[in-house]
Amino acid sequence: MLTLPSGVSLSYLTRGSAGGPVTVLLHGLAGSAREMLPTATALAAAGHRAVALDQRGHGRSTRRPGDLSREAFVADVVALIREVADGPVTLVGQSMGGHTAMLTAAWHPDLVGRLVMLEAGVGGGERAELGRYFASWPLPFPTLEAAASFLGPKPITGAWLADLEERDGGWWPRFDADVMQAAIDPVTAVARWAEWEQIIAPTLLVTGEKGIVPATETEQMLAVRPETAHAVIAGAGHDAHLEQPEAWIEALLRGL
Repeated sequence: MLTLPSGVSLSYLTRGSAGGPVTVLLHGLAGSAREMLPTATALAAAGHRAVALDQRGHGRSTRRPGDLSREAFVADVVALIREVADGPVTLVGQSMGGHTAMLTAAWHPDLVGRLVMLEAGVGGGERAELGRYFASWPLPFPTLEAAASFLGPKPITGAWLADLEERDGGWWPRFDADVMQAAIDPVTAVARWAEWEQIIAPTLLVTGEKGIVPATETEQMLAVRPETAHAVIAGAGHDAHLEQPEAWIEALLRGL
């Protein structure tokens, strides 16, 4: 656990030996470090020290931080990197975590030696009404079986179920709907093309064949920075690391 001067506490998990190159993993909105553990374990087996962060408002980090700006999320990553590494790291992020990783690489080039963005783009576009969806959950779920039935057979369901905590008469997610909306709003508010252009770290974009990042956006990102590598995971959607974990890990390790 890392506690910041602001009082925000950041929980993170590690895998691998302390002497290996450090790779920091950032989950997406409403996720947690635990969904990145299979990736972390594979990285550890390849000789890396993998560090998976619960971003603020998520998992076991401070649940309701006062600041949910993009700057605050980036500052958390900077603090974590300085806590766990002596030099630049490989920074890997999925979805909102990929956006956080991109901004960190742009604003702190000395801390990011390589950038990997999974199903993530520059942001902007229509406001995503995800808070309304999370607010629709009939909480608390009386049982894990009830939670599984409501959430349905989606790849992300397993990760959400694994993160539920039993308290106050039932099972609750480790995030609040209004915090999730407040966290995603700054991502969709501005398309960060200027930040994308200024990144100097070697970069790998990984997209799912059935993902949600518009193909036109990915194409423009590659046109702006043609040295960027791009891998497509066949048959995968937005949560490619959960849907096709072996293909994702293969693409990741090949790009490191």
